[in-house]
Amino acid sequence: MQTDPPGRKIDRAIGASLKELRQSRGQSARWLADQSGISAAMVSRIENGLVSPSIGTLAALAEALEVPIVSLFREARTDHTDYTLVRHGEGLKSTRIADGHSHEYVNLAMHARKDLRFQARQVTLLRDGGQPPTYVGHGVVFVQVLEGEAIYRYGQNRFTLRAGDSISVDAELNHGFIEVLTPEFVFLTVQAERP
Repeated sequence: MQTDPPGRKIDRAIGASLKELRQSRGQSARWLADQSGISAAMVSRIENGLVSPSIGTLAALAEALEVPIVSLFREARTDHTDYTLVRHGEGLKSTRIADGHSHEYVNLAMHARKDLRFQARQVTLLRDGGQPPTYVGHGVVFVQVLEGEAIYRYGQNRFTLRAGDSISVDAELNHGFIEVLTPEFVFLTVQAERP
């Protein structure tokens, strides 16, 4: 059985990603060649995994397709992946204490890769638990309300959120719950950011 030379697997993965991205936009290889300044013959050879394109070539192709260069590597798989399975009622339970306030939360998922840090928590706030903290960070935060009602601050904006509501925000602006309106308020929060 013949094995691929080192790097050939990655060349094929880059080619498959390039072709899929181009076709998903309904564009021809000729169009991509014209937009990127890479010859049509070279685009075809890259898509078929026959050559190892330079970083400059990949950058030109990614720019023509209006995608980050890392998108061309999405088919390149590693030899391992991680997953987190948390059954109902499980998870790592924690308490956060900050300036006269404390609340309970359960860590449901956490992944740290070279390009992404992701965490998901179920948080319970009590109306008489003191002033909840607000945050400024990086990346994106998503909140899904599970039970109760509370006021969420995002910069100068205030939103009353109830069970079933959700909000996603850029984490670089001051955000967080500022007032709990029901005896108990439970929500799911997910944050993703570059490390």
